[in-house]
Amino acid sequence: MNDNHWWSLVKSNPVVALLICGSAIGALVVEVSQPIPNYLFYNGLQEGNYLRLITPIFLHFGLVHLVFNCLWLAILGSRIETQQGALHLLFLILLSGAGSNMLQYNWSGSMYFGGMSGVIYALLGYLWILHKLKPHSYTALPSGLMGFMLGWLLLCMTGILEVALGIAVANAAHAGGLVIGLILGAVFALVGSDKNMSP
Repeated sequence: MNDNHWWSLVKSNPVVALLICGSAIGALVVEVSQPIPNYLFYNGLQEGNYLRLITPIFLHFGLVHLVFNCLWLAILGSRIETQQGALHLLFLILLSGAGSNMLQYNWSGSMYFGGMSGVIYALLGYLWILHKLKPHSYTALPSGLMGFMLGWLLLCMTGILEVALGIAVANAAHAGGLVIGLILGAVFALVGSDKNMSP
């Protein structure tokens, strides 16, 4: 890809580009700031610091974590942003990010978690159910992707990765994000218009 193609992708998907940049910055902060400043972690609604409802989605722990999430964000998020607009995608990100963070905190009792994976599962669920209820070319996911991601979710829930590799996984954020995405996709499929959807 040449520079003009990359720039055209950024211009057509500014929210995705900003989220990827934010995730890269978050990964850098995690890498160079030990301990990580507490004001970046989730704190519910305490002290009126509402930014901390969403900031954990930008914290990434290692290159693989960052690349995996940014890749899926680019694939799934760009479909939504291109067809339904930047504000629509931003709404989905903010709602699913805050919601999955809240669920993870309430499930684990710890604020020390991060990553875009809950949002990724939300975008996955959103596109999957939207395509089931109101099929369009941009909502069609690659064959087997939903099954693979559900399998990965279940594998993570077994605790095998934590035992074998020492990797802690925010399972409640993943599962919660998926449910949030399914609900939002169903709502927009049933009450939304087709004006921004191309068959």
